[in-house]
Amino acid sequence: MTRNSRIWWLVGFLIALVGVGFPYWRAPSAMTALPGAFYGPGLAAIVVVAMMLRAFGTGRFVSLWLLIAAAAPAAVLLRMLVGDTGGAPVSWPRELLIASALGLAASLVGTLIGSLFLLRSSRRPT
Repeated sequence: MTRNSRIWWLVGFLIALVGVGFPYWRAPSAMTALPGAFYGPGLAAIVVVAMMLRAFGTGRFVSLWLLIAAAAPAAVLLRMLVGDTGGAPVSWPRELLIASALGLAASLVGTLIGSLFLLRSSRRPT
């Protein structure tokens, strides 16, 4: 597996999905109101995965940013598909929009930090 192998993208996406989804999926329905349900380790997982993938140069900025950001709405979508809404009506577009915005913001932070590391590592000492 080389650094440019797309398998790293899949691994990174799955780690981000489980990182943001696991606390969200395990929470009782009363505690899953967004954006509060994603604050904490879930968004930190997205930041770290985006940072690592970009710092190791596995892909371009925009493609990694969008891919890892998609883990947040994917986690919400998986919970909705399983049907665990607690009997309360769920506004699908609203929930997915909030999750998308949080995922984009967290992934942007991680991708920017990873880009700084990548830039720093590509400089040669004089």
